[in-house]
Amino acid sequence: MSGVDEKAPEKAPAIGIVRRVVTILLFAVTVVIMVFTVFSVMNFNKNEGRAFLGYRFYIVASGSMWSEFQPGDVIASKQVADPAALGESDIITFRSIDPANYDETVTHKIREKTIYEGKPAFITFGTTTDVDDAYPALAEKVIGVYTFRIQKAGYAFQFLKTPAGYFSVIFAPFLLLILFEGLRFFSLIKKYRREQLTEIEEEKAQVAAERLRAEEMLKEIADLKAQLSNKAGPQE
Repeated sequence: MSGVDEKAPEKAPAIGIVRRVVTILLFAVTVVIMVFTVFSVMNFNKNEGRAFLGYRFYIVASGSMWSEFQPGDVIASKQVADPAALGESDIITFRSIDPANYDETVTHKIREKTIYEGKPAFITFGTTTDVDDAYPALAEKVIGVYTFRIQKAGYAFQFLKTPAGYFSVIFAPFLLLILFEGLRFFSLIKKYRREQLTEIEEEKAQVAAERLRAEEMLKEIADLKAQLSNKAGPQE
């Protein structure tokens, strides 16, 4: 029994594979979070600019449509080619003309079509109170029709935009990734140094062995000379 752990050689490759998998996963998660953060900053609650695949996304701030979505939800409104084709029971996102919240984004349900100051419009209401909005929604101010929601996702995206959120889900993973790679780098340096020391020790051992062989050869030569000298001896 040599006392050597036969399983030891298998541990290093396994640790290397685990390290690579963890690094890849950590990097992938960090990139995904960064993309979602940039996406939320550029798209959430934006009325103008390019929509994403025809959708615009909003974080619900009030409970006026509690039966459909609640504060903290993320809702998606899809652009419509002809707002005039919308009608009763459709839930629309529009820019309000109410002086109390002028040009703010509102998502309410249509009660009926109407005409306001000679323009097509909709009488809208919040399902929570069932009370009509003070001003109708002009068809030309309609951004899109409500399509779906992601429950409570708004809180996560709002958190991502705060300094604490940025640090905890973006900076911290990158810091861990850098630390992880730093430890790996120093581990490689230690391994390299160990290999160098091993090579130096092997070279020293080889030099010592060659010196010993040389000394043995010199001794053999000296012994051979002595034997030859004894055989020749003094001539009578």
